[in-house]
Parts: sequence; structure tokens; C-alpha cells
Amino acid sequence: MQTEPLDPGVRVGHIHLRVADLNRAIAFYRDVLGFKLTADGRGAGVDAALLAAGDYHHHIALNTWDSAGGSPPPPGHTGLYHVAFQYPDRVELGRAIKRLLDHSYPIDHGTDHGFTVSVYLADPDGNGIELYHDRPRAEWFDAHGHAIIKAEPLDPNDLLPTPTTAD
Repeated sequence: MQTEPLDPGVRVGHIHLRVADLNRAIAFYRDVLGFKLTADGRGAGVDAALLAAGDYHHHIALNTWDSAGGSPPPPGHTGLYHVAFQYPDRVELGRAIKRLLDHSYPIDHGTDHGFTVSVYLADPDGNGIELYHDRPRAEWFDAHGHAIIKAEPLDPNDLLPTPTTAD
């Protein structure tokens, strides 16, 4: 039984994925999602790469150590359901969706969860991905203080950036 709560400063640091094709996975996470390649072990025979948003060492690690040429696990098996990437606001989430569409990358669906707005897709290895932004904390709860949770369909195109006179 847990007696002390976990420190609220604890965060998910990074994900490490086994992929079938390292070049293909790097191209997806770098070119389609926009993460920066921060370390590349391909030339050193390591068959791994690290990618990040901003100046962090890595948010995503990719390798083919036990998975080169492999296939995703079939439905009904345990494992990662999806990894979620949080965007700072609706504008940045919209830019991410535009990047997917610009690369003709398929989006599975969008969902309004109440406290978050999410778009779901799969990477080239079949790993589930959620791209989302949180609504302001004041909108997370109803008048009785209960968390609002729902799963209403959302058209990802409704999140696309709109041209402004400043652009």
C-alpha cells in the first residue's frame, strides 16, 4: 500500500521505442512530427538515435537492436497503447496537424476529452501516438468540482491554424 504520494515534480522523461527501420522512424519523428535529431548512432554502429523538442537531450529514443525488420505486435497483445505528446496550446497542436497533412500522413481520429483536445495516429511501426493540448485548468471541472471526462469526436481539421493578417 502506498503511504506517501509521489512528488508532483516527477515527469515522464522520454520514450524508447524498438523500430523495424531506423531510417524510416527517424524520418517520421524528425520530418513529419518535427522533433530534432540530437544524437545519431547509425555511423557508429549503435543502430539508435535520439530526438527532442527544443534543447532537451531527448524525448524519443529509437533503436533496432532486437527489432530490425520486425513487425508490430498483433491486436490482443499487451504493450504500449500510445505515447502522448503535449503541445503548449491549440495553435501549436494545429501546426502539428498541418505538418501531418503536408506530409500526407494519415490521422486516425480526433477526440475532445473535455480537459484535453487530442488527435490520434500511428507511427510507421504501428506505435500509437496522441498529439494533444490541455484546456485551461479552470475548464477541467464542472460546477461540483468533478473532472469533466468525455470522448466526443472532433474533426482534426477544425484545429488547423487560420490565416491572420499578422502572418
